[in-house]
Amino acid sequence: MNLENIFNNKKVLVTGHTGFKGTWLSLWLKQLGADVTGISIDIPSNLSHFKSLNLSEKMDDLRFDIRDIEVLKSTFKDLQPDFVFHLAAQALVRPSYENPLETFTTNAIGSVNVLEALRVLDKPVVAVMITSDKAYNNVEWPWGYRETDRLGGKDPYSASKGMAELAIQSYVDSFYNESNSNVRLGVARAGNVIGGGDWASDRIVPDCMKAWSRNETVDIRSPDSTRPWQHVLEPLSGYLNLGADLYQNGSSHGEAYNFGPTSEQSHSVRELIDEMANYWANVRWNDISKSQNHLYEAGLLKLNCDKASFFLNWRPTLQFGETVRMTVDWYKQFYDNNNKNMYDFSMGQIYEYSELAKIRGINWAISD
Repeated sequence: MNLENIFNNKKVLVTGHTGFKGTWLSLWLKQLGADVTGISIDIPSNLSHFKSLNLSEKMDDLRFDIRDIEVLKSTFKDLQPDFVFHLAAQALVRPSYENPLETFTTNAIGSVNVLEALRVLDKPVVAVMITSDKAYNNVEWPWGYRETDRLGGKDPYSASKGMAELAIQSYVDSFYNESNSNVRLGVARAGNVIGGGDWASDRIVPDCMKAWSRNETVDIRSPDSTRPWQHVLEPLSGYLNLGADLYQNGSSHGEAYNFGPTSEQSHSVRELIDEMANYWANVRWNDISKSQNHLYEAGLLKLNCDKASFFLNWRPTLQFGETVRMTVDWYKQFYDNNNKNMYDFSMGQIYEYSELAKIRGINWAISD
């Protein structure tokens, strides 16, 4: 599959384009030759990958709230996109406790608005709706969740993603299920991602990078919690692959897919920090697990990605050490360059990742 042949000169709309995943996805689409338009309400952090790339000058950068249905529908109608990647969300668990209403309306109603806006289009369009691994009802069993497992969520963020999934399936069954439907739609679920340019608060990698760049000690809660760590480019390759499959043959229409690392890639927070220490000097941290009360957080969450492997010929590219090395390299470049433009370096990491995938015989990286 040649992604450039599919996305080159296509109109692609990315919601949440100023966020961590959205910025990397927009940049990758630019590399593939797409005409990219983004919708975001704002830039979610003061330090920003989006700003460090000066990406607002390289794509159409629209700023409004996806909860504004009339503006959203008007934008879809004017743009007439070939592809839509919906990433806009309130994406963190802890803020969902502080403002649950915003979380529910952004993640659930915002997704419904995108689904409704797709209905104004009078041309074929592929939509990839990105939710989360936290949409699963997590009972912390040691094997990976499959796409057919129960959805749910104890915290507002997880529940809001489960609600979005129910709405998506409803629209597929009610409006997009006829053979003459203009919309081909798939759902992507991914877990914890790390990588350069993540500046979100209360996340392990940016917390460490900010503290260690100042020679400070970082406070870590739950160092023995296990996560399926993956580089941000891994699930994005899945999103692009799903979009390409929907565009080519539509066999994935209405289906959900997990995109995550292999089971051997699950590591504790402690192991992640130890690996980061191989690439960053003077690493210091404190375990604050017992020093304060903490809101509920899952201790274990794994995905089974057999479905994506079988039907999409997708699999992850990077080993754990490569994931961490690429992540730390980005931040070292950022700080060594005094926060200067990171466009070429980030583009270089996408190229490096794509070349590794090609060398390892992964389907999407190999030309037809």
